[in-house]
Amino acid sequence: MTDLMWPIASTGIATMIALIAAMLLWRIRRERKSGFPMQDERTSKILGKAATCSLYIGSYFIIAILFTFIIGKEFYGLQDVDAGYPLIASLLVYNVSFLILRWYFGRKGE
Repeated sequence: MTDLMWPIASTGIATMIALIAAMLLWRIRRERKSGFPMQDERTSKILGKAATCSLYIGSYFIIAILFTFIIGKEFYGLQDVDAGYPLIASLLVYNVSFLILRWYFGRKGE
C-alpha cells in the first residue's frame, strides 16, 4: 500500500470494528430487556457442535496449507510465503465454517 492509503485503510478498519461492537452491544441489551434467556440447552448444544466442527475444519485447512508450503519449498523450490495471507485465509475458514455450521445445525434441529 502507498503511504496515503494505509491511514485511510486503518481508519476504515477501526470504524468497522467500532460499528460491529456497537451493534453487538445493542443486540445484547435488546435481548436482555426482552426477558427471555439468551441461551437455552438447544442453542448451547448447536453452538458447541458448530464450534467443534469448525475447529476441525480450520485445523485441517491449516495442516493442508503447511503441507502445501513444505512440499512447494522442498520439491519445487518455491519461495517462502508471507504469513499474512495464510493467516487471513485460515481466519476466514474458521469463521465462515462456524457461521454456516451454526445456521445448518440450527435449521436441521436435533
